[in-house]
Amino acid sequence: MSKTRIEAFSDGVIAIIITIMVLELRVPHGEGMDALVPLIPVFFSYVLSFVYVGIYWNNHHHMLQAVRTVTGPMLWANLHLLFWLSLFPFATGWMGENHFAAAPSAVYGVVLLMAAIAYWVLQQIIIASQGPDSLLKKAVGSDWKGKASPFLYLAGIAAAFWSHWMAQGLYVFVALMWLVPDRRIEHLLASKDAG
Repeated sequence: MSKTRIEAFSDGVIAIIITIMVLELRVPHGEGMDALVPLIPVFFSYVLSFVYVGIYWNNHHHMLQAVRTVTGPMLWANLHLLFWLSLFPFATGWMGENHFAAAPSAVYGVVLLMAAIAYWVLQQIIIASQGPDSLLKKAVGSDWKGKASPFLYLAGIAAAFWSHWMAQGLYVFVALMWLVPDRRIEHLLASKDAG
């Protein structure tokens, strides 16, 4: 199977996720700027989630560039990732509506953690299917960001129960770590084409 269908389907699901998240931003009742104040937590949780979904979309695109053929396990692993990403609107809305309270912030962290694990599973399945000379394996290398992120999410989940600001800080820190697109795959593909 070609990778075109998995890319198109994933792009469509991610576009719907972003649309659902933005629909959670309710129009305030009132015409003054003070009417926007209660929406600040909702807006900030939306911005953080938008950045995360953008990071996943970008890195997912780069990862699939290293795929030659798509297998059944890849399809299921991709659906597993999309499942966790599809929970972003719920976790984002709950956290924002409740002003970053402990339980919603912890649940948000769980969704981040599970999406990271699902992404790693998909990455490993692609590497395994491509064999010992996997282009993705060469591009990923030691993957320090991929290994550090789950531990930072776990710290954020725990921190949510005693300092929701620390939890949010950890979630923002991981997003900032990944904000610059992962260019390792691009560089490896370019050097392979040149050589």
